[in-house]
Amino acid sequence: MNKRIVIKELEPKAYEAMFGLEKYLGTTNLEASLKELIKIRVSQINGCAFCINLHTKDARKMGETEQRIYALSAWRETPFFSEKEMAVLALAEEITYIHNGGVSDTTYQRAASVLDDHTLAQTIMAIIAINAWNRIAVSTHQQPTLD
Repeated sequence: MNKRIVIKELEPKAYEAMFGLEKYLGTTNLEASLKELIKIRVSQINGCAFCINLHTKDARKMGETEQRIYALSAWRETPFFSEKEMAVLALAEEITYIHNGGVSDTTYQRAASVLDDHTLAQTIMAIIAINAWNRIAVSTHQQPTLD
């Protein structure tokens, strides 16, 4: 892969703004484990190897199982995820694929049935944030590193 710009170095204020959103997300009602599931699933959809690598490590540190991480791309076909997690994952997928017709009323209502309004708003912001990070990493060819 060809080397590309490093936005963090060229435009540090842009990164500061993104980290401001992350700081806000750290103060929300969203469970850390659910945030990591969102980050991993959205990163899978967007093909962001850098973020998949980062967030699977973070999820494992928080106690997430390998089995659930491996099954995340096929979450609908497993019994491994709670109703809340499934509702959030469906919402994350539809927001990420927003160009395919937006977020359906069914998916939105499913999420609204398991989250209060504030947590639903926070979840939407978390999904938007990881989509933005993915677009930064993919467009600039950020690469994961082997440990």
